[in-house]
Amino acid sequence: MANTLTNLAADIFLAADKVGRELVGFVSSVTVNTDAKRAAKDDVVRSHFTRAQAVNETDTPSMTIPQGTDQVVDSKTLVLDKYASIQIPWTGEDTKHVNNGSGYSTIVGDQIEQAFRAISNKIELNGALAAYIASSRATGTAGTTPFATTIDVIADARKILVDNGCPVSDGQVSLVMDTSAGAKLRKLLQLQKVNEAGGESLLRQGVLLDLLGIGLKESAGISLHTAGGMTGFDINNGAGEAIGQTSLTFDGGTVNTTGAKAGDVVALAGDTNKYIVGTTIAATTGELVINEPGLLIAGADTTEITVGASYTPNLMFHRSAIELAMRPPAMPEGGDAADDVMIVQDPHSGLVFEIASYKGYRKRMIEVRAVYGWKAWKPQHIATVLG
Repeated sequence: MANTLTNLAADIFLAADKVGRELVGFVSSVTVNTDAKRAAKDDVVRSHFTRAQAVNETDTPSMTIPQGTDQVVDSKTLVLDKYASIQIPWTGEDTKHVNNGSGYSTIVGDQIEQAFRAISNKIELNGALAAYIASSRATGTAGTTPFATTIDVIADARKILVDNGCPVSDGQVSLVMDTSAGAKLRKLLQLQKVNEAGGESLLRQGVLLDLLGIGLKESAGISLHTAGGMTGFDINNGAGEAIGQTSLTFDGGTVNTTGAKAGDVVALAGDTNKYIVGTTIAATTGELVINEPGLLIAGADTTEITVGASYTPNLMFHRSAIELAMRPPAMPEGGDAADDVMIVQDPHSGLVFEIASYKGYRKRMIEVRAVYGWKAWKPQHIATVLG
């Protein structure tokens, strides 16, 4: 039967209004790279990055034009390292039974929407993970939901981004939070009062409007980060660690099974900044890697390093800092056994999926699928609001 999926298209979009959906604030706040061109799992997407440049402070008149200083352009990669699919089987008997009730098309539309829901939630979860372990620094109090009384933490997180050189006035910066933080924010009286908030959207519709130039969104993909157990370690470098250093030589650590985990918040004695660990390490000596732009205050030899408590990672970031790449999966030359294939955009998340229909012996199977990968390109344009 040709045009199976084309005939179902109306039911798929109708189902979007009936099937419950979770919040996907990360997907809607990052750079989404989708293309109809197929890709294999573990294919690589490349991007270029330019380095910071030194300022020439000399001015020497000459009849010869300066050659300039050679510059290195770095290349970073995003790997499509995840595959997601959901198969929906139907037999002739199944179809016959449901046509006496709600009808095949209606039910399949709901099933496909549920597939969109499950895969979108999985993508959102992986996006939150990729983002928070790449954050530059943190603000707020671990274990305490922000916005209990003020919105000060938004200004503090914005300051981190500004100090890191992130553009914040182009309308592309978002704070993606869990629903607990969202609930606290909605309870602030100064935001509920129309004369103080400047509008009634929050009071009447519960809509979170931009604050301090930052877009506010919520995500069901944010979950508790359980801190590592590393204790008792300090810098072991006679020359100390300089400002901007991201790899800190340490010793004297007690691993306590988990060590220092990627995403942990660490602080150096005498430094009020809260740095984010980029790579898990479970050793008594070695290199503790923190995310760019590294130390803001130099760390002397023997400076103590402390791992912070477990926390919920709410994140403020620029859209260009994080990318989601998504493609239809690779197919053999000449295609496979699918008798109908179409690309459909999920109206809730905005993500694009491939749907394929396969004929079998007195049976049909519909598959919703994609390959995808996340990359946090610019840690310096990501800040954590601890919850």
